[in-house]
Amino acid sequence: MDTESKTYQFLKDVVSTLIIVAVVVGGGIAITGTWPFMVAVESGSMEPHLYPGDVVFLLSPSRTGGIVTWEEGKETGYMSFGNYGDVIVYKPNGYGKPIIHRAIAYVHKGDYIPAIVNGKLVLTNQIAESDGYITQGDNVRTNQLPDQAVPAAFSPIGEKILPVKEDWIIGVAKFRVPYIGYLRLLIPI
Repeated sequence: MDTESKTYQFLKDVVSTLIIVAVVVGGGIAITGTWPFMVAVESGSMEPHLYPGDVVFLLSPSRTGGIVTWEEGKETGYMSFGNYGDVIVYKPNGYGKPIIHRAIAYVHKGDYIPAIVNGKLVLTNQIAESDGYITQGDNVRTNQLPDQAVPAAFSPIGEKILPVKEDWIIGVAKFRVPYIGYLRLLIPI
């Protein structure tokens, strides 16, 4: 092969690869209605239902009929990932690294923030600063309080996490594939 043929073949391979990636990404967005449409679980906060290294596929809340909270799920029997209600991925306070936790209740400004304790919804002494979803990890050892009741000093964003607004939600977790997320976790981004 001469240099011109090698260059042509290289460019053809690059363009083909870019087209395949565009089709996969575009198709994923078209089907799920969200970006990113899959995330790697990074911590054990959702154990025993989701584990570090799991890849979780998401759907836009508009494609799921809305978010079902733990409180609503317990009343109706709706479960996802081994517990009542939906697991959501959201950006705390609208920015930063996304968190994947269960939506446990919807509150209005001034309501007491609930928590799941021993399989029951109980009220904490914390007051909601705004309307939104209250979220909590399923791991009872590491997530005894909902995200919105954790003091700022222990928050992953260094400030108090507010109730989750609709536009902070990236997606609703629908299914998981174990282990393949470890590849993503090995690549620092």
